[in-house]
This record gives sequence, structure tokens and C-alpha cells, in this order.
Amino acid sequence: MLLRSCLALPLVALLSGCADATSPITPENGPPLTVTVLAEGLEHPWALAFLPGGEVLITERGGTLRRFHDGVLVEEPVPGVPAVVARGQGGLFDVLPHPRFEDNRRLYLSYAKACDGGATTAVGHGEYRDGELHRFRDVLVADACSDTGQHFGGRLLFDDDGHLFLTIGDRGQRQRAQDTGDHAGSVLRLDQDGAAASGNPFANGGNGRAEIWSWGHRNPQGLALHPDTRQPWLNEHGPRGGDEINAVKPGVNYGWPEITYGREYYGPAIGETHQEGLAPPLHYWVPSIAPSGFAFVGGDRYPQWRGDALSGALKLTHLNRVRFKGETPKQELRYLRQREQRIRDVRQGPEGYLYLLTDSNDGQLLRVEPD
Repeated sequence: MLLRSCLALPLVALLSGCADATSPITPENGPPLTVTVLAEGLEHPWALAFLPGGEVLITERGGTLRRFHDGVLVEEPVPGVPAVVARGQGGLFDVLPHPRFEDNRRLYLSYAKACDGGATTAVGHGEYRDGELHRFRDVLVADACSDTGQHFGGRLLFDDDGHLFLTIGDRGQRQRAQDTGDHAGSVLRLDQDGAAASGNPFANGGNGRAEIWSWGHRNPQGLALHPDTRQPWLNEHGPRGGDEINAVKPGVNYGWPEITYGREYYGPAIGETHQEGLAPPLHYWVPSIAPSGFAFVGGDRYPQWRGDALSGALKLTHLNRVRFKGETPKQELRYLRQREQRIRDVRQGPEGYLYLLTDSNDGQLLRVEPD
């Protein structure tokens, strides 16, 4: 109905009053934060990980893995990283130590890998010792090949049982998100060596790939365990509006592109906002903030923030905080807008401080604290 009424209007009206819904919560400006620049000169950093002993590893989308050690960004990149397809949105993505890293030194990387006709998302692991990555090998190359250069996903997460989660975008071919016959537009749940985890929705057959945990996703860019339920939650990009936060549950179709609060970039609606059998988002943003990186706040460093969901914002350049009661969003606050920096990743370090990566050709590693 909305699409029909919009199409009857002139183009100017289509791109204005009929173009966007509104977010479910009116965002507020958060109070000032103290920001410490720990490192700069990073080339489009994408993810960071904390290792025992205080070392921080940082991926750069162009294909390099950097070390922040003893308060200094080491100039030489880590050797042993696989070759990546650094084209469009592709490149080196997430970095994640194994839950028993101190024992096995295993380090996981996700990245855009060449395939017949383009690139796809892959994940592998190697042994990280003394600043070098040894014997890296792929454990899963997603069946999501495309020549579009878009929507790779690429976020990694271990749950409490040692299952490895990997997000895959729709690769810019939206209907693939509704096709469980390949991996595009889905969240995969794997064992530690890349095989489909037992208990997955299609692990014992059915019309879907055994690795798939959920589907109907556009481009998930953040992934974190909820502090109470210990389920993975994610944030993902919509098109023009309709960025989402979802609690990722097995066998659930999250609807893209059949349901969305986003619109085509040239104005018209895409599908509907609700449809039976498809899961609506817990929270959505209109207009888009372009969320990337995701973390729940724990510990005592930020007592007023405990349990809240944090996302970096690329398009609207801020740190986003949403307070939930259960799965219902109650408040949204935005921080650091005056810095006008694209925030690509947000993590809480082992000592409880929050760390951010800014996405630019002179990217920074930041530590933030309440003022």
C-alpha cells in the first residue's frame, strides 16, 4: 500500500516525505567521554583482538595484520597471513584467538578469498608465536562466491561451548539470503575445524546447508554473546535505513529482503516490515547508522552501562549504545559525534576498558572512558 501511494508522487516527494520510516526510539546525545589515542596510522583497520600478556592484534582490510605491543604499534606486519581479495568491501576481516589460546596458540582469521568468478568469505587458523603466524590453513570457504565485491559479513565469535560462528552477507544479491542452498545471507555455526556443528537446523538433512544456523541476513557486521542468555546477537546493515540488531536463534529466518525497514536507495519500499514466519528485528535504525562491531558491556569500569549493547557507526560516525530490557530496547544514546570518525570495531578489553577502531587510511586505536 505504501509503495503504491509513493509511486504516484513526483520524484522529489518520493525521495523526501515518503522515503523513510522512523526509528522506534528517539536517540539522545550521550555525555562526553574521555578518549585516549593509543595508535594511529592504521590503514582501514577492521577488527582487533586481545591476547594474553597484553598484546593487541589489529587487522587492516588491505590484508595486513598489525601488532600493538608494549604501548607501541609495531611497524612490520605479522608474516604468514593468507592472500586476500582487497576489492570493494573485501579484504582481511576479523581476528579471533581460540578459547584455549594460551595452550594451543591458535589464531583465526576471516577474509575475502578468490573464487571462480569473484570472491567469497573464508575462515582459517594458524599458530601464532613470537609475532608470526605459522601454518595457516582454511577451515571453511563459504559457498557464497560473487563478483559484486559487496556484503561479505566476516565477523567471528566463539560461544561458551566452543562453537565458531561466522557471518556471511548476501553478497549484494539479495534473494540469496532466502536460499538456504548456499551460505550467502546467513550465520554459520561450525566446530573448531570448520565442519558443521552438531545440532544445526539442517545438520541431519533438510532443505539447507548443514553449516547454517540462521538466514535472511543482509550484511552482519557485528557479533557478540549476550551476557545473560549467552546467545549470539548481531548487528547488520540495511539498505537506505533498516539497520538491525537481532538475537541470533537457530532455524530462524530474519527476513531480508522480504521484510525490512529499509528502502531502495532511489526511494521505493523493499518488501514489508512484518510477515508471518519471519523474525522482525529487536531494534532498527532509520536513517541508517551503518553499524559495525558489537559488544555488550560488562565489569565495573562502566557501571551505568552494564549489559548495554554497543555498536560502532560508520555512516553517522559515533559510538552507539542501546539499553535493552530483555529483548526490548528502552534507550539509545550516541557518543563521540563531534569527532566525525567512522567507528569500525568496538571491544571491551580484559581489564574492562572499551576500545574502538576508526576506519580511514589513517585509522586509530582508541580507548574510551566515561568523563
